Amino acid sequence: MEDEREASAPSSRRSEYARLTRQAIVDAARDLFVRKGYFDTKVEEIARVARVAPATVYAVGGGKHGLLRTLVESGTTGEDVAAILARIASIDEPRELVAFVVHASRVEFERWSDLMRQVVAAAPQEPSVREVLRIAHDSMRSGLALTARRLAELGALRDGVDVRHATDLLWLHLCNAAYFIRTDDLGWPLDTSEAWLNETLPRALLG
Repeated sequence: MEDEREASAPSSRRSEYARLTRQAIVDAARDLFVRKGYFDTKVEEIARVARVAPATVYAVGGGKHGLLRTLVESGTTGEDVAAILARIASIDEPRELVAFVVHASRVEFERWSDLMRQVVAAAPQEPSVREVLRIAHDSMRSGLALTARRLAELGALRDGVDVRHATDLLWLHLCNAAYFIRTDDLGWPLDTSEAWLNETLPRALLG
């Protein structure tokens, strides 16, 4: 039994080192993508910041594209996303549901807008980045469709608004592009944006 414990200890240390190395690479990539943009970030810079060899960045992270995909996918599969979806499915009051989704979108925008700005900027020139952007969009639209279906289940949608139309309205107001217009182009603080959404979306969606 003692021999088994001694044999497993080096394996555990290797696994922990591999996990920490991968996290250091991912963190370095996010920092550089945000500060310099996707195209101006080099694998050698990611390696230097993460204190690993460039070959390790390719082997562990899949290079720049692999790291960008990992970052975006982590924002679509995390525990916080699962909690948001579970909460959407459980709320019984339509206005409370709309307010919850509005606030959740604001929180996620605050967490990811710095990176998503760079993804949006790079996507027109790079097919692999467009694919990453599609993953982000599909994830968010799926959550908004769940919200629309829940409102329909509650009999809360206004006349003439079906689930598809409600999903479109939620996307129109809550996608990253809409947030960029309000915050970047119009200069609205996020508090102002959230208050406006809480006035506007119920009128657009609810009977």
